[in-house]
Amino acid sequence: MNLLLLFLVIFLHQQVSAQNEGMEKPVLKTIVIDAGHGGKDPGCHGAAANEKTVCLSIALKLGALIKSKYPQIKVIYTRDKDVFVELDERANIANRSKADLFICIHANSASPAAYGSETYVLGLHRTESQKHVAERENSTIYLEDDNGAKYKDFDMSPDALIARQLQLAVFLDQSINFADKLQKEFKKLGRYDRGVKQAGFLVLYKTTMPSVLIETGFLTNPSEEKFLGDTTGQRKMANSMFAAFENYKNELEGVIVKAAPVTDPVNPEAPLNEDPSLKSTTDVVFRVQIETSEKKIPVTAEKFKGMEVYEYMQDNLFKYTVGSFTNDFKSAGNYKNELREQGFQHAFVVAFQNGQRINLEKAIKLAEK
Repeated sequence: MNLLLLFLVIFLHQQVSAQNEGMEKPVLKTIVIDAGHGGKDPGCHGAAANEKTVCLSIALKLGALIKSKYPQIKVIYTRDKDVFVELDERANIANRSKADLFICIHANSASPAAYGSETYVLGLHRTESQKHVAERENSTIYLEDDNGAKYKDFDMSPDALIARQLQLAVFLDQSINFADKLQKEFKKLGRYDRGVKQAGFLVLYKTTMPSVLIETGFLTNPSEEKFLGDTTGQRKMANSMFAAFENYKNELEGVIVKAAPVTDPVNPEAPLNEDPSLKSTTDVVFRVQIETSEKKIPVTAEKFKGMEVYEYMQDNLFKYTVGSFTNDFKSAGNYKNELREQGFQHAFVVAFQNGQRINLEKAIKLAEK
């Protein structure tokens, strides 16, 4: 990364930090839902269903669910009918409205044998398949009036993507967190879990809030096309997205159910590893969350690789964290990166204070004091 780019990253990070000054406990106030493609851009298609129609139907159903249960939340659609919206305008809508979450809904295309759901966050692609998905979705720019000319000098190089990730590091962690929840809900629905992935999507690059792009399934697979092209299947997908949204909202806003102390699997009566961050203290304790499960997992499980693991419970889910960094977000972030390299790809930083899980931005501010 050249020196000029490094200075730019530092400057932009300072701007984001300045914007976070004075923030209270965050509440999700505005959600932007982006139905992919539209109008003259049909997206991919199967024998009968096309992407633009499937995406719009799911987007409207998801928005209706959020509005119904949380009328205080403002739901904005980048499109609510069959119209063409330029790629950068979709991001601009989210940025202008100061959205707290951006949900981009798409459908996938590959060989007839490909199937399953996957969710993307901004980052460097790891496979040619991931690169292909981003290129296909980004190709919408060539349908714009200037044939994509305004993006001609737009830098999507690895250095630029890394710089953007550094600039919006906290948002990226939240994006991964939400993406992970989406995939878990899709799996509950019986969908094949293709995982949380990263790639260089223009629409995600340009948004300045937690953002995900969901590939709901493959319209080129006859079975998946039947599911996604049907109102019942679309409703099921929207319900799963809403469940993930609700879990994310509760977690972000600190709605937490404390678990009993973790017990020794051999001697359940003996407390083994109660998390000290859940005890009353004025300090902020940063940890790295590495696992979420519907069922209790012994902290001595092989998957934890012998690490000292702490358990807490939230949204009726068991959650497992490692590391303890008092008022030290930077060290927690470095540890998170190490854990991802060790195979915990969805690791992210969480924070506790006074026995409660608190929002990360607020925790960083409190720690700096």
